[in-house]
Amino acid sequence: MDTNLLTETISAFLREDIGRGDLTSESIFHSDEIGKAHLIARESFRVAGGEQVAARVFKTQNPAIMTSHPVADGSKVSAGDRLLSVEGPVIDLLKAERVALNLLQRVSGIATLTAQFVERVRAYPVKICDTRKTTPGLRMLEKYAVTVGGGANHRFNLTDGIMIKDNHIAACGSIKEAVQKVRRKIPHTLRIEVETDTLEQVKECLDSGVDIIMLDNMSLDMMSEAVEIINKKAIVEASGGIGLENVEAVAATGVDIISIGALTHSAPACDIGMDWKI
Repeated sequence: MDTNLLTETISAFLREDIGRGDLTSESIFHSDEIGKAHLIARESFRVAGGEQVAARVFKTQNPAIMTSHPVADGSKVSAGDRLLSVEGPVIDLLKAERVALNLLQRVSGIATLTAQFVERVRAYPVKICDTRKTTPGLRMLEKYAVTVGGGANHRFNLTDGIMIKDNHIAACGSIKEAVQKVRRKIPHTLRIEVETDTLEQVKECLDSGVDIIMLDNMSLDMMSEAVEIINKKAIVEASGGIGLENVEAVAATGVDIISIGALTHSAPACDIGMDWKI
C-alpha cells in the first residue's frame, strides 16, 4: 500500500467523523487524561489491517498514542482474541475508535471471504482475483485485503491495462475493430484482454490475437467448450455470477483466473469491538 496516500485517506475519514469536535468525550474528559483499550474480535475471522490500518488511524489522530500487540495480517482469530492494544489520551482514543473499527471490520471481512474462495479452489491451478467493483475511497485498502486473503489483484484502475468490454465492442462495432484501434495506440509490451459472452466472440478474439479472454456469465458447459477452443492460445478468465457455491465447478472447467466482484462489494464486515482496560 502507498503509506502516504493511506495517511491522507485516514486523515480525511477522521475529519469526516470528528467534524468540529467530539462533544461527548470533550465534555466528560480532560485533555491530559490517559487510558488504555484493546481491539477485540467478537467472532472468528482472518485479520487484515491491524497494524497497517487500525494502528495508523490512532497514530494519525495523535502521534502520542502508543499501539502494541498487533495481530499479523493473515492470522486467523477467534472470538475474544485481542487484535491490537492502544494507550494514550482518552479523548483521542475515543475520537479514533469508530474509524479504526470501521476500516478493520471492512478489510478483515474481505480477507476472510477471499480466503474462503481460495480454499474452495485449492486443488486447481487457478487464481482468485478481485475487480474494480470497490467502494470509492477504499479501493487501495480493499484490494490489499484481497491479497491478505490469498487472492490476487486485477486492475487497480483504468491505466493498469487494456480491457475491451461489452460496451466498448458495442460502440465500436466489433472485437476485431476495437483490438486494431487499441494496438495502434498502446506499447507492444501491454497485453490486451477482451470480455466475451459467446463462443463466436471467443473465436473472434483468437483470430485477433487477444492475450486474455474473459468468459463473462457463461454456463459451465459453454465455459468448458470455450477453454477447449482457446486451447492455451490465450489466458482464460472467468467472471460473472460466481459464488462460493459454484466457484469450484468454474475452476474445474480449466480457466486460469476467476475474477469475483463479490470479494469487495459483498463481503460482510467482521464483528470487532474496542474494550476499555480499567
